[in-house]
Amino acid sequence: MVFYMIPILYKANATNFASFGIGVLKDCTFCEVTEERNGAFECVFKYPTNGQLYEEIKTERLIKAKPNDTANDQMFRIYRITTPIDGVVTVYAQHLSYDLSNIAALPWDSGSITAALGLEQLLHNTATSHPFTCLTASESSTNFHVAKPQSVRACLGGVSGSFLDCWGGEFEWDNYLVRHHKHRGQETGVVIEYGKNMTEMEHDAET
Repeated sequence: MVFYMIPILYKANATNFASFGIGVLKDCTFCEVTEERNGAFECVFKYPTNGQLYEEIKTERLIKAKPNDTANDQMFRIYRITTPIDGVVTVYAQHLSYDLSNIAALPWDSGSITAALGLEQLLHNTATSHPFTCLTASESSTNFHVAKPQSVRACLGGVSGSFLDCWGGEFEWDNYLVRHHKHRGQETGVVIEYGKNMTEMEHDAET
């Protein structure tokens, strides 16, 4: 899913996202948020070097952007700023939930456990404190544990035996809230059929 908007810049340690932070990046020439199902969730924008807030754009600082028409505004942490080309830099930021990659989950084993308790245990048993909380719609139980110290983000999904391996479903990242759904969106009955309601299709093949 891709969505366009004007981002707002905040300091790296900001906690009040209701304000305008350092300022609105109104000189931004392009801004795009892309979210993949249980995958990458990033914001990319272009900003001119003569823009009012150019000197304030630094790695680790936060960007507020709206990912789609219905979701809450989301925070993204800047991790890369390119060298200027024709007086414009491209800035890459990943969703605030990627901060969970820097938080270590401690080993634990409780046998069969509900999805809700599994998420709570995972976020509670960490080497350092953090503000993340969780919700899940799943009521099923299964065996789930953390065998060795590793990042909370990896334990949620991305390694063998992760939360997603055990319960499946899809995550919705809502700033500091981790929501687990059996599936996101809804079945509308709409079917896209070639030659009926498609206006164009491209196919690439490599030999």
